[in-house]
Amino acid sequence: MPEPVSLAKVKLLLGEEAARRTLPREAGLAHQHAETFARLSDEATARLIEELRTLPFVDASVAVKIADILPQYPEEIRLLFSKERVPLDEEQVSRLLEIVAHHR
Repeated sequence: MPEPVSLAKVKLLLGEEAARRTLPREAGLAHQHAETFARLSDEATARLIEELRTLPFVDASVAVKIADILPQYPEEIRLLFSKERVPLDEEQVSRLLEIVAHHR
């Protein structure tokens, strides 16, 4: 399974490629989307993902989703974990929100 890539990394990679050549339409749209919605730098996003991955209940794909969205409310955290079928208790949700707030 391929490693998930954050919006910040997409923004960086497509920005570098756009500096070298004209991007195809789809890549240009992806770059524009990443420019608009990536809220942290690539380095800050990597640090956040690394810290999230230290928690035993957070896998790589969820860590990237959290880093891209930067949830502020417990409901947003629960929504991100709903497809993972991982029941979170209040302490876990609070810990995730604390980590995100620290990196915001």
